Amino acid sequence: MTNGPTAEPGREILPDAARLRRHVEFLAREPRGRLRAPAAMERAEAYVRDELTAAGWLVRRQPFDARWQIGSTDRHGHRALALKPRLHRRLRGANLIASLPGAPTGPVVVVGAHLDSVSGSPGADDNASGVAVVLETARLLAGAPTPPGVVLAVFDMEELGLIGARQAAGELSRNPGVRGMICLESVGYFSDLPGTQRLPAGFEKLFPEASAAVRADGGRGDFTLVVHRRSSADAAEAWRRAAAAATMTGLLLRDPRPDGPLGLLIGLAVPPAGHLGRSDHAPYWNRGIPALMLTDTANFRNPHYHRSTDLPDTLDYQRLASVTAATAVTAVTWPDTGATP
Repeated sequence: MTNGPTAEPGREILPDAARLRRHVEFLAREPRGRLRAPAAMERAEAYVRDELTAAGWLVRRQPFDARWQIGSTDRHGHRALALKPRLHRRLRGANLIASLPGAPTGPVVVVGAHLDSVSGSPGADDNASGVAVVLETARLLAGAPTPPGVVLAVFDMEELGLIGARQAAGELSRNPGVRGMICLESVGYFSDLPGTQRLPAGFEKLFPEASAAVRADGGRGDFTLVVHRRSSADAAEAWRRAAAAATMTGLLLRDPRPDGPLGLLIGLAVPPAGHLGRSDHAPYWNRGIPALMLTDTANFRNPHYHRSTDLPDTLDYQRLASVTAATAVTAVTWPDTGATP
């Protein structure tokens, strides 16, 4: 497994698959969401806050009150966010933002994942897996000899249309500023069986190289997809190299759209490209901030997506540990190329 941050010379701190499983099992006991399952959401939020604090991070709860937001519904169902549009009159939620004492001032790298699930689904993969990686990354980075310029973010209301991430992107881009962002979106489901990896309609024409790589592997769902843009290409390659050292395959997929509002508009017009902005990295792209999305491709691989069967036993925790190792390394070595102007 790849070398990770070290607490002292000669002593590595490595991801713990058992600890990752413990996080997922707690978070995925039940569906959680601010609107339909508020008590469960509060329990999940308290768990995350306590785990981050125990790892030595300073945690800020940042409430928000968002009005007239275009988003989606969080009702369960095996459909993508973009196919469930809704206008929200008012949404009140909260993000958790954590930093290490003594970390350098200035622009940071954000590592984030959303905490909520859709109604009716315990959301082990979507997205307790991503939150578990954030929590284990917290433990790894807290052991570094020098606190890195990394902020950990756990977002609210992703299933309602990236609401929490939009709020956090605005706040963090103002203070302290953001160099880059790594989004963990459904990162724990893998399959070595041929034909388990599907592609969205129109994907092969728009992304022939990535599609050919999936076909050459027999359509196995044994990789992590690393979605990036030109601004984050170097970071994507850094993640791929770190993952390879941790015996994990990273398949790079470049979104051809530019960062900023134009990229958002193109995604609305070209649905296959729109799939690449279906999580909490998109608000950072829309602000011109380099970002990665790490994903097992959700409903294009996992048959339990947004269903009651999205349970902890369906995940691969050894591979999830590899995802964590590569994420921690990339966060602390984020390349300067493509940094926010």
